[in-house]
Amino acid sequence: MFEKYDLIVVGGGHAGCEAAAAAANLGSKVLLITMNLSSIGQMSCNPAMGGVGKGQIVREIDALGGYSGLVSDKTMIQFRMLNLSKGPAVWSPRTQNDRSQFSLYWRAMLERTPNIDFWQDTATQLLVSNNKVIGIKTSLGLEIKSKSVVLTNGTFLNGKIHIGEKSFGGGRISEKSSVGLTTNLIELGFESGRMKTGTPPRVDGRSLDYSKMEIQNGDTTIGKFSFLKSSIPTSNQLCCWLTYTNSAVHEILSQSFDKSPLFQGRIQGLGPRYCPSIEDKINRFSDRTRHQLFVEPEGRDTIEVYINGFSTSLPEDVQAKALKLIPGFANAKMFRPGYAIEYDFFPPTQLKPTLETKIIDNLYFAGQINGTTGYEEAAGQGLMAGINAHNKINSKDDFVLKRSEAYIGVLIDDLVHKGTQEPYRMFTSRAEHRILLRQDNADTRLTEKSHKIGLATDERLKTLEEKNHLLKQAIESLSQNKWTPEKLNPALLKISSSPVKETVSLATLLKRPEINLMRIKELNSEIELLLNQYPNEVAEQAEILIKYEPYLDREMKMVDKILGLDNFIIKDNFDYDLVKSLSTEAREKLKKIKPTTIGQMSRISGVSASDVSIVSLYLAG
Repeated sequence: MFEKYDLIVVGGGHAGCEAAAAAANLGSKVLLITMNLSSIGQMSCNPAMGGVGKGQIVREIDALGGYSGLVSDKTMIQFRMLNLSKGPAVWSPRTQNDRSQFSLYWRAMLERTPNIDFWQDTATQLLVSNNKVIGIKTSLGLEIKSKSVVLTNGTFLNGKIHIGEKSFGGGRISEKSSVGLTTNLIELGFESGRMKTGTPPRVDGRSLDYSKMEIQNGDTTIGKFSFLKSSIPTSNQLCCWLTYTNSAVHEILSQSFDKSPLFQGRIQGLGPRYCPSIEDKINRFSDRTRHQLFVEPEGRDTIEVYINGFSTSLPEDVQAKALKLIPGFANAKMFRPGYAIEYDFFPPTQLKPTLETKIIDNLYFAGQINGTTGYEEAAGQGLMAGINAHNKINSKDDFVLKRSEAYIGVLIDDLVHKGTQEPYRMFTSRAEHRILLRQDNADTRLTEKSHKIGLATDERLKTLEEKNHLLKQAIESLSQNKWTPEKLNPALLKISSSPVKETVSLATLLKRPEINLMRIKELNSEIELLLNQYPNEVAEQAEILIKYEPYLDREMKMVDKILGLDNFIIKDNFDYDLVKSLSTEAREKLKKIKPTTIGQMSRISGVSASDVSIVSLYLAG
């Protein structure tokens, strides 16, 4: 019935979709198996992509030739660039998306991708021979053979849903959990754990009074994720809204904490510290009288509304009572309650930097199975797993991104060398080289690398080359063209910047903290004419490179120093027991994680600088 595939991808969420697309576009014959073909690319929680740290990942996925940015742009209902009041290192694009269209467009893109077959079923067991995966067995009893497998099971592995004192099996509301695979993996020698996440109630938008909320419009200049010129987002944006909880809401919720599975110990999984439930927020931050709630439409053709910030697992009647005490929600009608979900994950220290497992050859894990949370983190892992699975079976080099090259590199390096004690979420603060890993230059950092392995298309490379040509021209123009005090000072005085006394370039002016091209452009028609020769993204990147030149140079020198450690190779079979001066904790961690370089070793929790020096000296001697 089935041919032998190069790769089987288990799971049709964000990780699975990117894994299947990447491997197929590289030339592998792929089978995507999922429990429900109608839920491919489903936004299980918030109908949005990107955000702080996450938007950078989506742009990196796009720069590498993945699909998430294109799908997000196509189904966008609002765009915002977050953190514009701060430095460009933390500017983060975010889209609000049409939930149903997002899933439909993902499926359409996969169906248009050659080399992908689909099968609706549940994988219950891996087929393994001589410590190498050779396929899967399904709930229908079918055995499907392949050269490699990527597991992207999301929250479905032994998933359990909690609403108040009720609990039942499920990987997502109204969808059954996946049973059997966890037991199989444990029998193969893997260590597992439990994590939990949650989602808020959805309400009828017609029952809300938006006049009692603060409006949140999208950006006037609409941005996008994809670097491709052909990706053109709609200009028809929808509004989001902001409201707040209050002491009355907190009181209603607090009175029912005895019915909360979170506080009664019925939930054993580790929850996300940075995205807690509303009851957790009330308990942990008891001094606060209110918490923000973002009221977000689920799409253009639906009245359903998502209450961002009100994730909860309290009983449905308590949720309904509390909602009605929120400004604008007095007559709110709930479509479905919020709930918590527990699921199995496998600590990611059991993986290589390629996301291949250390125990079973040609088996890869990506997404929430690795202890992460978020569509973007999952998609980035899926893309890398798909690339590396293809490369491995074709005897090609591993494709691993360094921490200095991408947020995706930071994400995977953190997971495989540090592990995670809670659902891992990306933040800009996790990236020590974030001034280099900006959202505006993801194509410059990654597209050529991806093109060399055959994933990023010729169109993408040509688009990058055209951009870089214009960027060079813009920097030269800003640096070489001189402007007299007579032409500059009227504009400078209007923005309270000191007048110049001699002819200067705009590049010189950009060194001033209060100066940016947009402000000068609006006040001087000649400068506006000059800058209008270049697309906004080119002028913006030229400004960043000029203004932050000394910081960028300093960061690159630091990267070069760190790369020396990453180039110091440790052999796979190195025996740490031979290094007598190592601390006991370091020895145990190193034997378990098996870093391949001194740089990786230095980033393992529990391995001190002294331990690193001892091993380095031993290897050098």
